[in-house]
Amino acid sequence: MKEFFELRTYKIYPGKMEEWISFMEEIIIPFQISKGMVINGSFTVEGDKKTYIWIRRFNSKADKEKLYTEVYESDKWKNEIAPIVAKLIDREAIRVVNLKSTRLSVIK
Repeated sequence: MKEFFELRTYKIYPGKMEEWISFMEEIIIPFQISKGMVINGSFTVEGDKKTYIWIRRFNSKADKEKLYTEVYESDKWKNEIAPIVAKLIDREAIRVVNLKSTRLSVIK
């Protein structure tokens, strides 16, 4: 698979959305960008206080695997970030879908 997007949907624990967004925008997204991840968007759902969605772009499946290793196997992720993530989102409810842009898609 060539270039593609990863659409990630999370369920945030009740009352934790503001804390989650702050953590994403101040810690997770900058950390992942520093490792080479391309973050295309970060979203909440109007009228839904539990759903958070974000989109990342990868050049290939091999690129995704490499970046996953660099991010999720790092000491910083394992020791500093993951323990906080576990307190804010329902990891069992994470949904990940790979998307391929169509010809007229604005994001490529």
